[in-house]
Amino acid sequence: MLDEAALNSLAHSLRLVAHSLIMTTVTEQPGQLPQTAPAKSIQVTDKALVKVRSAMAKEGISPEQGGLRLGVQGGGCSGLSYNIRFDTQPRERDRIFQYGDVRVFVDPKSFIYLHGMILDYQETLMQQGFVFVNPQATKSCGCGTSFSA
Repeated sequence: MLDEAALNSLAHSLRLVAHSLIMTTVTEQPGQLPQTAPAKSIQVTDKALVKVRSAMAKEGISPEQGGLRLGVQGGGCSGLSYNIRFDTQPRERDRIFQYGDVRVFVDPKSFIYLHGMILDYQETLMQQGFVFVNPQATKSCGCGTSFSA
């Protein structure tokens, strides 16, 4: 059993860890996984970044100007649908997340539904594509592109 001094020390250590997680920025170093992003952010896995870079090159979109736009729109089986596309530049009120040379743009309304989300890319025998791992989604349909919050 811990005494009061040990409990206070443990509580202080946990506060320091929590503070350092909040202050972490999203960056990517070659050959490493992206660092943990704050809970109010969006994370992109290394597999997804590889596919984004490849697709941007095929589309002729320069990383210096453009980026990947993630959004949410009304519709789909569950009420809301994910929207993913390339954009040549961010909009005025966009949140911009930087992952090495890849930028991700999210408009303020979509961010309400996407914060804390992880964008992944999966290839299986049955399918391949981007996967949205979204803690805001309370229900989703079988296709994986529609959800409700």
